[in-house]
Amino acid sequence: MTNTLDKSAFDTPGRGRGLLDVFRYRYLLRLLISKTTSLRYRNSVLGWLWSYVRPTVQFLVYFLVVGEIMGFKRGIDSFPIYLFSGLVVVNLFNEAIGATTRAIVDNKALVRKIYLPRELFPISAVVGSFIHFLPQLAVLLLVCILFGWVPTFASVGLLLAGLLIVVLFVLGVGLLFSAINVRFRDAQNFIEIIRTIATWASPIMYTWVMVHDRAHHYPWIFDIYMSNPITVAVEMFHEAMWSPIVPETARFGWPPDFGWNIAAAIGVIIVALALGQLVFRRFERTFAQDL
Repeated sequence: MTNTLDKSAFDTPGRGRGLLDVFRYRYLLRLLISKTTSLRYRNSVLGWLWSYVRPTVQFLVYFLVVGEIMGFKRGIDSFPIYLFSGLVVVNLFNEAIGATTRAIVDNKALVRKIYLPRELFPISAVVGSFIHFLPQLAVLLLVCILFGWVPTFASVGLLLAGLLIVVLFVLGVGLLFSAINVRFRDAQNFIEIIRTIATWASPIMYTWVMVHDRAHHYPWIFDIYMSNPITVAVEMFHEAMWSPIVPETARFGWPPDFGWNIAAAIGVIIVALALGQLVFRRFERTFAQDL
């Protein structure tokens, strides 16, 4: 008599459900996040103080060179707040995209030895970058409060929405490049180019009005510019942190058709997540061999 084995309770080795497996392996995700945060400043004299020192130095350089020497601060009230509230958004993106791209390669020992959902590595990199971003956000909130900022439901909602946009966008892009980086290490160099562009492709050291005035003959260029998820998040931070502390006559307000820009940015995020997951699932079959 032939016995049949019920295989319904078994999973095919090496197969998973992609990002959905994160909920199933929450314990492993917590371990990877703990590893990422604990190793970041190990054997460092300043330790977590670097999370304050690096953005502070970056802010001072931009403020002195771009604001004072080049004179970009003219026409922007409370320019330090305007600059810093946009800079922290770009810093979060740049930090997270770099860490996410290296996530698989940096954990090659684990990838070679055991099976676990590979998406855990880039996700833990994003979460770790967000944790190290929190000191910058705390400093921004403190400085804004000293300038007279009072939190409201609207401002807090804009902050949370901006952060969500950045995190989801960087996760989609990070999944894509973390997979490509395993086979083609040129991806890390390409990411450095993206990080450089991201610093200047959003209204941090200038205003969206300047871009709008320069592109008034080609409005589609301005629409593409404003549909960048990072640009949308920067404007949300400006509206939440900078606008409430300057006179109403000094505010720039929302860009024209900004609602459509937000919708377009959400579309970009969805495409980035879908494409990133698709490429990641295709490349992960050979991660162990390529590493």
